[in-house]
Amino acid sequence: MALHSTGIEYTLSIDSISQHVFLVTMSVPALQQTHVEVTLPAWIPGSYMVRDFARNIVSIEAVNSNNDAIDVTPTDKQTWQVEAAGDAFTLTYRVYAFDLSVRSAFINDEYAFCNGTSVFLKVTGAESLPCSVSITVPESQPDWVVETAMQSKTDGTYLCTDYDELIDHPIFMGVCTSETFSVQGVEFVLLFSGKTRYDTNRMCADLTKVCDHHLTLFGKPAPVKRYIFMTLIADQGYGGLEHRSSTALLYPRFELPLAGEPAQLNDGYVNFISLCSHELFHTWHVKSIQPDVLVNADLSQEVYTDQLWIYEGITSFYDDVTLARVGVIPPQHYLKIVGQNLTRLMRNTGRFKQSIAESSFYAWTKFYKQDASAINNIVSYYNKGGLVALGLDLLLRKRSEGTANLDKLMQALWQQYGHNKGTPADVIASLCLSEFNIDVSDYLQRVVYGTEDVDLAALLTDIGVSVSDSPQQSVDDKGGEVPAKSTARYAFGATVKGAELGLSILTVQEGSAACQAGLHVNDRLIAVDGYVVNTKLLDRMLASEREDAFSLNIVRDGRVLNLTMPLLEAPKQHMALTINNDDAFANWLGLGAK
Repeated sequence: MALHSTGIEYTLSIDSISQHVFLVTMSVPALQQTHVEVTLPAWIPGSYMVRDFARNIVSIEAVNSNNDAIDVTPTDKQTWQVEAAGDAFTLTYRVYAFDLSVRSAFINDEYAFCNGTSVFLKVTGAESLPCSVSITVPESQPDWVVETAMQSKTDGTYLCTDYDELIDHPIFMGVCTSETFSVQGVEFVLLFSGKTRYDTNRMCADLTKVCDHHLTLFGKPAPVKRYIFMTLIADQGYGGLEHRSSTALLYPRFELPLAGEPAQLNDGYVNFISLCSHELFHTWHVKSIQPDVLVNADLSQEVYTDQLWIYEGITSFYDDVTLARVGVIPPQHYLKIVGQNLTRLMRNTGRFKQSIAESSFYAWTKFYKQDASAINNIVSYYNKGGLVALGLDLLLRKRSEGTANLDKLMQALWQQYGHNKGTPADVIASLCLSEFNIDVSDYLQRVVYGTEDVDLAALLTDIGVSVSDSPQQSVDDKGGEVPAKSTARYAFGATVKGAELGLSILTVQEGSAACQAGLHVNDRLIAVDGYVVNTKLLDRMLASEREDAFSLNIVRDGRVLNLTMPLLEAPKQHMALTINNDDAFANWLGLGAK
């Protein structure tokens, strides 16, 4: 490898497909230092959990400019000291890659994927040096291609201005299916790993509308010239992670429409377009506008902020409402999604114990490391944050008599903080005051920094929408639509999944009938009233009239136990939103009166 004194050069190849190992070489120019420190990030921006990527480095060695071996000594779990003696040197290391997620690195027989935070070591003190990457596909895989949003030279080398840019461009190499479309002068690439037969024409047409909405909302110039929706297809899995000019997505194989299928609006497809909408929105709202403490964040350890509700909550509002605004989904379908989100929140008793500001702050340990107690102890800054954003939009419109709204607030955010200036914790309240002369501090204090619910029922009235609540209709009931008739009679209060015999208990809601009965997470519910149970039978029993308590037979840790579950009235935790005034709601969406 040619060595340039002005930058750091990396090569990335695959050492073994079957063993899932990347081979990385890293050439470092002479830095006039006896000891040079190299380190790997402990977390990746956008995913607020220490993941210790360095644990996957399985070997590391170095040679100087004379090709003589030099010492590489670990100093902590993710850092090494190279005895460079003021000379240039080359590191060679191997990285185990078998984490099928959007956050790390993965290799199989079909493709390889990695984030820079998993494979590219940083030279401490030389972060501002330009970086280049040469990517080599295995000789045994001649049909593999390379895709990344990094700037490419004609010789196939990829260039980055500094280390921060280097680690913000995920890399795909392998078999893929891709389509390209343009919106407002920006080239978008929709990529799927493997050989797929998806209806990409439909997806590109819908994504064109979504991309146009986001580009128009924030205005020109766009922060990117080329953007990749880099989608890893798997049998199971879901996720998305934003980057400055791309997103990495993980999605189930058969949840997407196949070519030739009727164009049905199923949940799997809507969720995918919404996920793309969410991650693209982050191009502005977190990759450019971001919390002050995350500007040049220290990736070696946790960085705490209570602002994640702003960045994930507001984005969670826009991901779905955009689909309704541009006609990908009908207006009532959007309200179904909002109703499901509200239902999920109403069944989360943790919302009374934790604010979404606290949820943001403790993302590192509580939100990203959820266990079966999460439903009772924490709240999602995504879920409640999206509803807070909806409420904020309606509140701004109400208090301004229609002259202010969340769109204008986002535009002000972009204009004032869109170049990595960093937002303070009070940015929403201060901008509402300075831009619109509207004081929303009371609202934020209650629903963001406090644990009050957003009074959506009152706010939605102004746009012709009503909110109704009813008992949960079944153990699988997600809410969102007004039930044809209410059949639920008694509460259960646990989530379940089918087992070979009976039902496995996944979560138990605090204070619920299941809780009072003494059901535990991981119990196997075998029978109710002496009858082997499944979800259908359980639903029927909860809907039937009776005077005596339920008799439960369970298996816990190899023991058979008999429990008694009291008769508690089913709580009204099935939420649904209904359009009462088509014109008012259409005007709110920006569709015009109908």
